[in-house]
Amino acid sequence: MSENDESQAQREAIEVDRTKGDFKYAEDYAFDAGVGLNPQVIDYISKVKGEDPWILEFRQKALKIFSDMPMPTHWATQDLDAINFDAIRYYLAKGQKPVRTWEEVPDDVKETFERLGIPESERKFLAGVEAQFDSEAVYSRMKDELEKQGVIFCGPTEGLRDHPDIFRKWFGKVIPAGDNKFAALNSAVFSGGSFIYVPKGVKVAQPLQAYFRINAENFGQFERTLIIADEGSEVTYMEGCTAPKFETATLHSAVVELVALKGAKIQYITVQNWSANVFNLVTKRGVAEEDAEVRWIDCNIGSRLTMKYPGVVLRGKRARGEVLSIALANDGQHQDTGAKMIHAADETSSNIIAKSISVGAGRSTYRGLVHMPKTLKNCKNNTECDALLINEHSRTDTYPAISVRGQKNSVQHEASVSKVSAEQIFYMMQRGLSEGEAMSLAVNGFVNDLVKEFPMEYSVELKRLIELQMEGSVG
Repeated sequence: MSENDESQAQREAIEVDRTKGDFKYAEDYAFDAGVGLNPQVIDYISKVKGEDPWILEFRQKALKIFSDMPMPTHWATQDLDAINFDAIRYYLAKGQKPVRTWEEVPDDVKETFERLGIPESERKFLAGVEAQFDSEAVYSRMKDELEKQGVIFCGPTEGLRDHPDIFRKWFGKVIPAGDNKFAALNSAVFSGGSFIYVPKGVKVAQPLQAYFRINAENFGQFERTLIIADEGSEVTYMEGCTAPKFETATLHSAVVELVALKGAKIQYITVQNWSANVFNLVTKRGVAEEDAEVRWIDCNIGSRLTMKYPGVVLRGKRARGEVLSIALANDGQHQDTGAKMIHAADETSSNIIAKSISVGAGRSTYRGLVHMPKTLKNCKNNTECDALLINEHSRTDTYPAISVRGQKNSVQHEASVSKVSAEQIFYMMQRGLSEGEAMSLAVNGFVNDLVKEFPMEYSVELKRLIELQMEGSVG
């Protein structure tokens, strides 16, 4: 087999079709909290999970915050008005506990994740994997050698129960329940997600991955993830998201908290490919202590509306934060994404690179925040926002908020908007490319420098997803 043939075979082996997630199974759940949100639903969730009284109290307080807090009114208001919180199911589970062997996973759930390629990916390149189906993880496993090194990889329920000294210290501290309305909602009804603790000096060479699957209609998924990298440790975590297409709206509202202690490194990679009926309203934030690094690599292709602004609080001297973001908005989609960098110590540095593509009548928005108070010195930030418009109905907006004071602090901000013209597509088509191939070539060239930052398996998937999104996009 020639080198080109071998490369093509490898590519085909790991490609993920955009339509792979568009299927569902009959709903047969052992645990169902019913429709709507009230204190009794919170009681039900906490009782099913067997939680300690303090967690139930935390949930009920968060529910009150959510009820009292108004919906955001300064952006995406028309999209958010479509959410009917009283019509959503907040907890559905086939079982309470994840199993440790693939053979134990229920047959219909197993087939779901096999069709999405999860066990194959685990065997090939992952150090551990967790698969969540609606409200609970159904499968969770990590390589034995990592367990021997003291690495913890489980769900928040197990983390609260089995590792309370580590978990409770940071739970809700990076993102408190009152941070915003959707963080409060997650704090009230959270279920599933990941808890990871990496001990001092341990470097996890292969990625850990979680896969979140929504199967039910009129459902809300509210996973909660907490990753703690102790001093001098390193970890990469990847998440993938998918859902079948429904006519009714589905809500996904996660909270992700990252804690990188002195000299630690956390890299968090997301490829979000929800179906076009999902409201994806996520709060993600990390804290970086002295000489630590938090890096978000974020790709948003699916959903009806995404509101997501990964942030880093640079709390220790020489801490580093980075957000690399790709957003693609097609017809009927609004990708409202961005980044937040809060400098809270001297000599901290941050980097934001955001690229968006608006297709058809799709809308992309960059919303960023960089803050350096007057008490700091020798801090640096670089922000680059580039947007690509596919045709005359596409829309893009940029809302950067930059506050820089202090001594010898520096910020540079660059933004550009460009358009792929029909003439460019025609030029490439004259050289033998189809319209879809020409468009995907232009778009993949636009995001190529960021796609290279993804692991190989993900970068190939991303390019294929973009190709599928581009088919028939010029007109």
